[in-house]
Amino acid sequence: MDKTEKKRLRKALEIVGGIMLLQGVAGLVNEFTGRLTWGLIQHIGFLEGREVYGSVALIVLAIAVLAATESRLGERPESAG
Repeated sequence: MDKTEKKRLRKALEIVGGIMLLQGVAGLVNEFTGRLTWGLIQHIGFLEGREVYGSVALIVLAIAVLAATESRLGERPESAG
């Protein structure tokens, strides 16, 4: 895998991880305050009554994706010197 492929893969995984993190936080905010009804978690039928657990799991999974991006693809190109 060359540098441009790694850069594209890193960017894609960072975007996916960021969206997952945003959706998890939005789910928690919705459960505790009743605001932010646009989140994905509250619209999944089998999570009915378990939205907090789903949101926390999504946040943990997002952190794992972001951490795996850093560990498997090495350090960021702009920080290499």
